[in-house]
Amino acid sequence: METKILKVVRQGEAFNVQSQKAESGQIQKCNIVLRELGGSKFENEYVCSMLGNLAGCKFYEGDVVAATLRFSTHEYQGQVFQEILATDIVKFSK
Repeated sequence: METKILKVVRQGEAFNVQSQKAESGQIQKCNIVLRELGGSKFENEYVCSMLGNLAGCKFYEGDVVAATLRFSTHEYQGQVFQEILATDIVKFSK
């Protein structure tokens, strides 16, 4: 895992997905796009998933946050995909 200082680009709406780990069989998921600081729109960006209670948190474009990201890959039908899971996000006060 890696913790970075990032800026929020946009966040989608939370939705339910199937989960074998959750008691109810479902868990909330939300996608968020985060960009490294640096002053231009060409800095590195990360499309991350937020799960559970974190998926219910609302962040806004331009918010500066400290985010802990977990990078992983998985194979599905012969193709390899990278996943980025935001395990913790804390907004800096303005």
